[in-house]
Amino acid sequence: MYAIRKRDLKQFPCGSEDVCRIEKGNTNDYLLESRAIEKFLEIIEPRYNESVEKFRSGKIDNDSIFVVSGFIAYILSCSPAAMRIGADPLRHMVEKTAAILDAGGKFPPPPKELGGNSLRQLLDEQKIFFEIDEKYPQALAISGIYHRTIAFGNFDWDILINEELGSPFFTSDFPVAIEQSDDLRIINRIAPLAPDIAIRIRPSLAEERRDSDFHFKYFSHRRHLLSHGEVRYINKQIVRCAEELVFFRDNQEWVFPFVRRNTGFRIEPITTRIPVDNGEFQWTTMRIVQRDE
Repeated sequence: MYAIRKRDLKQFPCGSEDVCRIEKGNTNDYLLESRAIEKFLEIIEPRYNESVEKFRSGKIDNDSIFVVSGFIAYILSCSPAAMRIGADPLRHMVEKTAAILDAGGKFPPPPKELGGNSLRQLLDEQKIFFEIDEKYPQALAISGIYHRTIAFGNFDWDILINEELGSPFFTSDFPVAIEQSDDLRIINRIAPLAPDIAIRIRPSLAEERRDSDFHFKYFSHRRHLLSHGEVRYINKQIVRCAEELVFFRDNQEWVFPFVRRNTGFRIEPITTRIPVDNGEFQWTTMRIVQRDE
């Protein structure tokens, strides 16, 4: 396959082993079993191709739902983009907790050299900041990966069929694009499974769907044959949501200009603090935003 690196538009041929492997990327020392996710992947990876074929042929069963849901859950737990995005709400929580403790006199006054009267002021003026070890949100996500797999498998899915031979789906180092739904609280997920098939997962806020089980009794799906414009839209989302690398099977003339037009974006977490009673409600969502140069 071929790859384009977003930051400098360098293009090169590669194999999956060259670009999709991070040394000890799945090792997490915050967990009692640092390689716990590997046991999960031993269930998912050997059955991936067979499961994609079931989705392609319309012979979807519980096993294939589990495998594809698990694949999506893994990407959203362990990829570099997922770890970066997951650190942001934790950073806001730590900042808020520190500000509350500071207001209660639990910290000594900050050094005069920092030029602030309180920790809250220093945080607001960005003179100090907290760093979150991105392995920690990864550990939290790994701990809940079966729950997330169940949730995805009990949502509504679109099976997106791409018969545009000249426009196969791209993929990336974060192959789960986001899409805003009609409800501001809900983000759809779009994942290419192969050059000719992708899925759109439409989450539900219904508690019974999230608390269901591996029988996936709430799973529903519809098949949709995409137009050329719809294929371009999905590829645009894939490129914009990629963290650093975009991958494609066919090195056609239109690919590089297409990627170049959409390379200046990525997913960013957006955290909003909403006053409630005597405290704040912290709400984090995601948006595709233009990257800072």
